[in-house]
Amino acid sequence: MANRHLARSTVLQTLFEWDFASKTEKDALEILDRDIAEFAPGIGDSGFVKELLKTILSKQKDLDTIISKAAPDWPLDKISIIDRNVLRIGLAELLFANPDEVPAKVAINESIELAKTFGGENSGKFVNGVLGSVYKEMGEPGKDAMPKKKKEMPIEVLGGSLVFAREKGEIYIALVHDIFGHWTLSKGHLEEGEDEDKGTERVVTEEIGLPIKSKEQIGRNEYIASHPEKGKIKKRVVYYLGEAKHDDLKLAETGGLDDCRWFKLAEILDLNFYNDILPIVTNGVNILLGKK
Repeated sequence: MANRHLARSTVLQTLFEWDFASKTEKDALEILDRDIAEFAPGIGDSGFVKELLKTILSKQKDLDTIISKAAPDWPLDKISIIDRNVLRIGLAELLFANPDEVPAKVAINESIELAKTFGGENSGKFVNGVLGSVYKEMGEPGKDAMPKKKKEMPIEVLGGSLVFAREKGEIYIALVHDIFGHWTLSKGHLEEGEDEDKGTERVVTEEIGLPIKSKEQIGRNEYIASHPEKGKIKKRVVYYLGEAKHDDLKLAETGGLDDCRWFKLAEILDLNFYNDILPIVTNGVNILLGKK
């Protein structure tokens, strides 16, 4: 067994006892020393083991908050002790380890293997889903505390749409819901050289399962995301009004979205939107109402 895998297994054993018995941080460090002596006496990288445990203990509240957002149907105390501590290990390495030493793929794959070895029948799939979604959909928490070498980030271009339909004198808006509890606009990656309006029609149609026709442009935004293989990526999104028929929506399978629904205009006032999306939605609605 590779030393790093043995190290993570030892940390998991320590966290299990610490979590199960509601021990203190000091207790956890003492448990780790005992577990190393008992289960990994020949391990050559005890510094890695201790640093990983200390990171998890010091960042526990942040890690647990992320787990709760990424798995909203599973309250933290309802997730098995093994699964939630495997997730803490995986997230700690994804977010706070040196990516040159622990690449994202390694962190995710190692956590999946821990879950399969020590967890239940579905633990591997559960851990894979949560970690994959977090890394794909979130910017990297704690980035300000991690010095980075300045380098030019790759840029990805996306197209999104405020999808609307007119039915019996009403205006309806189709929105998608993400795993972090926000309603937002459907979007997807445009191919290199693809027309923005036509490409947006393609990706939105694929995501919501309903053909749309791009109308006028209603806004643009940029944000930084993290990719398991490419690292940090700057994403540029152009948004259009997209007209569709008021038919059934069918959300494509994706790790970051969990719902897709039509709303009457009045119903969207109380929805939870991202701050950078709200002005774009407002602009599109004003155009639909003839206020622009």
